[in-house]
Amino acid sequence: MFEFFSIGQFHAQLRDGIVTCRQAVEHFLRQIDSTKHLNAFVEVYADEALRKADQLDMKRNAGKPMGSLHGVVIALKDIIAYKEHRLTASSKILNGFTSIYSATATEKLLREEAIIIGSCNCDEFAMGSTNENSAYGKVLNALDETRIPGGSSGGSAVAVQAGLCMVSLGSDTGGSVRQPADFCGIIGLKPTYGRVSRHGLIAYASSFDQIGIFANRIDDVAKVLQVISGPDAYDATVSQSEAANYAGKLSENQNKKYHFAYFNEALDHPSLDKEIARSIKNTIEKLKENDHAVEAVQFDYLDYIVPAYYVLTTAEASSNLSRYDGVRYGYRTKQTVSDLTEFYKFNRSEGFGKEVKRRIMLGTFVLSTGYYDAYFTKAQQVRQLLVKKTKEIFKNYDFILMPTSPSPAFKIGEKMNDPIAMYLADIFTVMANLVGCPAISLPLFKHSAGMPFGLQAMTSEFNEVSLLQVSKQLMELSVH
Repeated sequence: MFEFFSIGQFHAQLRDGIVTCRQAVEHFLRQIDSTKHLNAFVEVYADEALRKADQLDMKRNAGKPMGSLHGVVIALKDIIAYKEHRLTASSKILNGFTSIYSATATEKLLREEAIIIGSCNCDEFAMGSTNENSAYGKVLNALDETRIPGGSSGGSAVAVQAGLCMVSLGSDTGGSVRQPADFCGIIGLKPTYGRVSRHGLIAYASSFDQIGIFANRIDDVAKVLQVISGPDAYDATVSQSEAANYAGKLSENQNKKYHFAYFNEALDHPSLDKEIARSIKNTIEKLKENDHAVEAVQFDYLDYIVPAYYVLTTAEASSNLSRYDGVRYGYRTKQTVSDLTEFYKFNRSEGFGKEVKRRIMLGTFVLSTGYYDAYFTKAQQVRQLLVKKTKEIFKNYDFILMPTSPSPAFKIGEKMNDPIAMYLADIFTVMANLVGCPAISLPLFKHSAGMPFGLQAMTSEFNEVSLLQVSKQLMELSVH
């Protein structure tokens, strides 16, 4: 009976001949088949994954060296391109579209001999916090099927949560990896903006989007980040510095004492569940008892974060999604039309879902004449203030500790009729995207409602090594 604990243990078992890649893939295919009702996957590449597993088993048995992700079974969010596989962003407007190239992150995984098992359901075009805005229907939280798994990368989160793959990739524009990780009780990392190439990631808001990682262990996050990071000629915004040895450095500095900051404005915010606030405050006390320095820092911008984020991201979405018009590919109306404008109107009205249309219209509005300065320019100014303030904090502190979400996973349908309440649920995650710094959600706690919730840690740009090291400390601290 195959059981997965970590990539390191799996590789040791492969070397010792205890398991094979085929056995691993067969195990996950059975798990996927038995949990179809969770709706985590859009498509499963069963035959292809088994063929790849057999090839890897033959290669290993022939004595050839193993890639760093040899046989590791990975799922991709349906927004990350994989050549000659369907890519729809969980939207009707891309129904039937097949990608003509692979994302750089996908190519890097394959180069290190990972096995891609399928594509995961998500909120349409990564717009949503619940995974209820998908053309394929909602994803269910495996711990409580009456609750949402979070979004927009809900399918990728549930794939790891329910043991349907070893690790998965999602995308994080304002918390779309960290928030579902929080709701599903797993780890979710958003790297620094520019750490991982966005080439082949369907764009929502180009100056915010970043590919992120879901896993159950920090070691596995480090191994995958090491593979997918680094320069890429196809992405002008990616860092040109080579990826650090995240996995190799993970065990360093495990007794180091850090300087943490937190915001009373966040922990005492009226939207924050009292149990979540109490648990994080208790963790702060534990850190102090372990000789870490933990201090409150005044932060006056918390209530400006969400408005600035939604003004800027919807403006970018309005531009990015204008390419989906039904002319060259994707959904095309069956209505009789008299001119090109009407053709576009029907294609986009019928092809896009309600939430995507809401954000396109909001973005078009804030970019329109007479409103541009009042909204878009003002939001850019708020973003610059946030960047400046965050850099000041990281001059004096190693990390910022925050809640990931104001509440644990809520019931399906609970906030669908109140988009403002839904948007405000992003209050603690969007800051990292606005300033571009790396952030991680760690599954440290359990709520009296029976659902898990996490602690979010942020650090300075391109300092993922320290973030992963301290994450390991925090995970171990929560056990004791």
